[in-house]
Amino acid sequence: MLKGKTIVLGVTGSIAAYKIANLVSMLVKQHADVNVIMTKNATNFINPITFETLTSNKCLVDTFDRDFQFNVEHVALAKRADIFMVAPASANVIGKIAGGIADDMLTTTIMACKAPKYIALAMNTNMFENPILQDNIKKLESYGYNIIKPATGYLACGDTGAGKLPSEEELFNYIMRELHYEKDMVGKKVVVTAGPTREAIDPVRFISNHSTGKMGYAIARCAMERGADVVLVTGETAIAKPPFVEIVPVISAANMFEAVKSEADDADFIIKAAAVADYTPVNVAVEKMKKSDYDMSIPLKRTTDILKYLGEHKKDGQIICGFAMETQDLLENAKKKLETKNADIIVANNLKVNGAGFGTDTNVVTFITKEGVEEMPIMSKDEVAKEILDKMIEFDN
Repeated sequence: MLKGKTIVLGVTGSIAAYKIANLVSMLVKQHADVNVIMTKNATNFINPITFETLTSNKCLVDTFDRDFQFNVEHVALAKRADIFMVAPASANVIGKIAGGIADDMLTTTIMACKAPKYIALAMNTNMFENPILQDNIKKLESYGYNIIKPATGYLACGDTGAGKLPSEEELFNYIMRELHYEKDMVGKKVVVTAGPTREAIDPVRFISNHSTGKMGYAIARCAMERGADVVLVTGETAIAKPPFVEIVPVISAANMFEAVKSEADDADFIIKAAAVADYTPVNVAVEKMKKSDYDMSIPLKRTTDILKYLGEHKKDGQIICGFAMETQDLLENAKKKLETKNADIIVANNLKVNGAGFGTDTNVVTFITKEGVEEMPIMSKDEVAKEILDKMIEFDN
């Protein structure tokens, strides 16, 4: 995913330096070219050989190291960088960068770098709260640096408070947001529904479905990484929420309908990927419950048709995508849904096809539009998400 991207990581003297080895490994697995620069203090916490082994690149420490190819090393690396992240960033290095001091390889290189720069704070709570440090942070922000605030918790010094380096996963997400995709959706608002809904039968029991939310979450993440402002309306799931998106949790189909309705007016793209629980008298399970000792005092009703409502109230320029999950007559039912719901795109997939359906990491979909039918090969859900958004951008243009 990051092939062809050059990532420079600056590691400073903090006990959290050991965590960066895992971040480096995560980035290398995405085929990024990772280059690590360490301060001399950082070498007391983790050996440069660790990073050299993981990256297959020389780990730079000494500004005047003669063991490299003949070029001005800090300038060459600064020019190649697509992103420069200092993690962990100590109070000392933050003060140097803010003051324009370039007295080692890390501060010299970041001074020469014009790529996006991220500073991930990690230090003692009292140091973090020091007004001098806070002024330096504000100064860096005014210069266009992206500040990643520290987490709160138990620190190596024994104190509890703000100062923990954010997790490797969080740092990885910042890099992915910056580099994974071109920012072709900046200024667009995208509303995505995902996951299952639940319809209560009584205070204990409910009707739901097997949706895991994976497809909707992949769409939300992809849209975010392409620069969109994303609102994710989601039923309860067991998977991690995508970062940097607005999460609106819901339980029932009525909850989801109200949430989508309130967000739809100013949305450019709406993707209904949620599998809404069907709560109707004709449901076989409900008929069986009627004959059992279940409390059927709650009146049965058909759930709100969210996609139909969106189609009936579509705004000028708004693009709507729905999903059709079928076990038979896939194309016929999907084409009918496209017309009756007034959608722009229907993403159809047959639950009986290997690699498609709930809970899988792959999907096999067919795009249905007024222009025709396009069958896609088996792909990861991340790849399907990109194709869906590509289609919607085509409509928008």
